[in-house]
Amino acid sequence: MRLMVRHLPFPETNMTIQNEHSRLAHTFARMTRWPFGRWLFGRVVCWRAPYFGTIAPRFVVVEPDRCEVTIRDRRRVHNHIGTVHAIALCNLAELAGGVMMEAGTPRGMRWIPKGMTVEYLKKAVGTMHAIATPAAAIEVRDTGYEVPVNVEVRDPQGTAVFKARIAMWVSPRPAR
Repeated sequence: MRLMVRHLPFPETNMTIQNEHSRLAHTFARMTRWPFGRWLFGRVVCWRAPYFGTIAPRFVVVEPDRCEVTIRDRRRVHNHIGTVHAIALCNLAELAGGVMMEAGTPRGMRWIPKGMTVEYLKKAVGTMHAIATPAAAIEVRDTGYEVPVNVEVRDPQGTAVFKARIAMWVSPRPAR
């Protein structure tokens, strides 16, 4: 059964679903209305991609051109000096960028991360908040192309502690 949703308003936003490429965003919007919906959404994402479960993400926003994810400050994500580990920050950035791509990639296209460049700006202490946005439009094309995705991770004071630029390769899905 295929979900056909067009022009449904998102709760608490003015955004509407323009086409079927944002079914993930629609699912997130529906689940956030349930008790523990954000937690459940995160569990489903981590079931599909188990390695991300190591950081126990919580999704805040899932839209075709934006994804916001947080991770709590816990010993599990710490390094030897008590700050959030660099690889936990990389996982957070890749997760936010990947979910944003999944929500925004048009039907008939697919994506995969091709590379990531990171900058560690200061010690990461506290709950981390990642914001992923595309640096170029994600569109249907006949050949593959690269979409840069910018991810900024902020600490509880709103200060940027980490930046990543992820090169996402977008290409047409092969005919079945």
